[in-house]
Amino acid sequence: MIDIKQFWSDVLAQRADVLRAYFHAAAVVNWHCSNERFTVEEFIRANCEYNGYGVSAGDWDGEVEKIVTTDDMIITATRVYPKNRSASFHVTSFIKLKDDKIIAMDEYWADDGEAPKWRQDMKIGRKII
Repeated sequence: MIDIKQFWSDVLAQRADVLRAYFHAAAVVNWHCSNERFTVEEFIRANCEYNGYGVSAGDWDGEVEKIVTTDDMIITATRVYPKNRSASFHVTSFIKLKDDKIIAMDEYWADDGEAPKWRQDMKIGRKII
């Protein structure tokens, strides 16, 4: 099984040359929240050439908060943020493996932030941390 913490370290460091080795050539990556499907090369470009939020490529960090594994799948919940902490996101990743390489990855990205005003107005829920 792949070293999922090292995989995320390489994703966050935007190491294109290293990321290819984690994937089968025919793998697909789906970002469901934006209705996008990527080939391995497209995923690597989207990840490694991204420099939004006023930071340069390579200035991203994060932490894997939860890992669940099965025989052929790794599920992670990961917090991702620029090193300058100008934004914060969570991504839930369902990583399907074949021969110890990623054959499919389904990801769900969300911006971190305050609860919507309508729930604040209802005075329900509380901060997790």
